[in-house]
Amino acid sequence: MSAEQLREATAHDAFRALINLSDNAQVAISLSEPSFLTFIVAYILNAQSILADLASMLLSNLTSSAATCATVLSMKVQIFSYPESPSKYLPVQSRSGTCPAPIPYPEGEPTEVSALPLLIEAFVQGASVDEEDDPGKRLRKGNLNFLSSVFANISIIPSGRMFFLTPGHSDPIASEGNLEYPLSKLLIFTEHKDTIRRGGVASTIKNCAFYTQAHRAMLSPDSVKVTVPPSILEAPGMDLLAYLLLPLAGPEEYDLEEQELLPPSLQFLPETKKREHDPVIRLTHVETLLLLCTTYWAREYLRNHGVYEVIRPLHENEPVDNVSEHIERVVNFLKRDEGSDTKIDDTDNGAKIEAVSDDEDDMIVEV
Repeated sequence: MSAEQLREATAHDAFRALINLSDNAQVAISLSEPSFLTFIVAYILNAQSILADLASMLLSNLTSSAATCATVLSMKVQIFSYPESPSKYLPVQSRSGTCPAPIPYPEGEPTEVSALPLLIEAFVQGASVDEEDDPGKRLRKGNLNFLSSVFANISIIPSGRMFFLTPGHSDPIASEGNLEYPLSKLLIFTEHKDTIRRGGVASTIKNCAFYTQAHRAMLSPDSVKVTVPPSILEAPGMDLLAYLLLPLAGPEEYDLEEQELLPPSLQFLPETKKREHDPVIRLTHVETLLLLCTTYWAREYLRNHGVYEVIRPLHENEPVDNVSEHIERVVNFLKRDEGSDTKIDDTDNGAKIEAVSDDEDDMIVEV
């Protein structure tokens, strides 16, 4: 075994040990020292990090604590401009045995940038890693699928939720370009082949739907610019509905009137189209629909864009009772008559929906 292989094997075992240890909440808290967290995040961000996937698993465990989520939210990392890297930057604090510094090392002074927007960019890049057979052409060494669990954990706390629902620059390094909602960058992965990636993204979307004042921005098409209070920044709508319904849709044929209601991407699905096979993820998407049903504007949008037409055959084919029951609750919302008392949206306290059901067993909670 070469010295390089020995370093990699040792680091691999160390990461595995830390992942197992951090499954314990008390140990996870003790591992969440800021400088160590900064190293883990910087290591994940470095496109050449061999064990970035294990580091992502570790960060997923560590962010089970709200305090750690807050630390990652406010974290800044030092970077050098580095055009030779697929990410175009070099995180200074990532240097380690399995992530050696480049030669020659970049000159000048590093700049500080927020870490979380960079993690989202890295997550987007990582999605294509497993599709490239040639390792030399891969943008990164890891697929970073477990970062979706990190985003889900962060979106549980109100400040984390607001990060995903506050417009930021499309280029987080240069702090320039068009404004867009960070959540919108994750939506495309609701039908990704990896279950961990799909599940974490589904949970992040659901957690953001607890903020009722974001419903209009989440559902509006990207041709419309929308704000999410208290921010006054405008950004294109996230056009969420198609990404939410696609995993729930099967190969059913719709009549012409029904097709006209559906988002374009659901109008001509092939006969081979399959629904999301994981019942937990199916339930998460249905719970998101339920949360959206708590505002009148969103209910009307769902009614006018074919949600009932999609979840009707979903209910007919759903084998899991709990998922089926939640679908029925969505139908009850969509098919009920609206009175003057239900046509007014109370979104003054949009940080959290207190209850969607009076039954504790049916309560929807952040995950």
